[in-house]
Amino acid sequence: MARRPVAAVAAVTLMLEAVGIGLLNWILGLVVDRQRMSLGGMDTDAMSVGTWIGGGVFGVYLLLCGVVLLRMALRDRAPGRLGRVLLLTCAVTHGVVGAFSVGLVGWPAFAFLMVVLGLVVLSLLAYEPEGTARGGAAPEAEGGQDAPSPA
Repeated sequence: MARRPVAAVAAVTLMLEAVGIGLLNWILGLVVDRQRMSLGGMDTDAMSVGTWIGGGVFGVYLLLCGVVLLRMALRDRAPGRLGRVLLLTCAVTHGVVGAFSVGLVGWPAFAFLMVVLGLVVLSLLAYEPEGTARGGAAPEAEGGQDAPSPA
């Protein structure tokens, strides 16, 4: 299977998505600030700054996920435990955001998010965690010590 190209494409896609999310939230913050929009009496400055911070945090999160995938592709090895957890949360996030995007944005956004979800999940499944063999883990001897060899 071509696991390195899949991980590289997923990395580039997540990095482009991070830039897009950052730009979208920056523009939304500017619109809220310049229009002096308020929601339930909230301060418009707090709303625009919150939008910028939220977009920045989400963009950095997606960039970090992209870096983990790019490292996977370059080294051709599975990520560590933290990297796997990060990519699992990325996959779950794309699934949840994809479900919401159908009603809010439309089917093309849903399709894009599901493609990214598929790339991340395929990358995770293509690389085994280090220390596990394809046939399963090696059985341990009882007592946590090596069993004596029969004579």
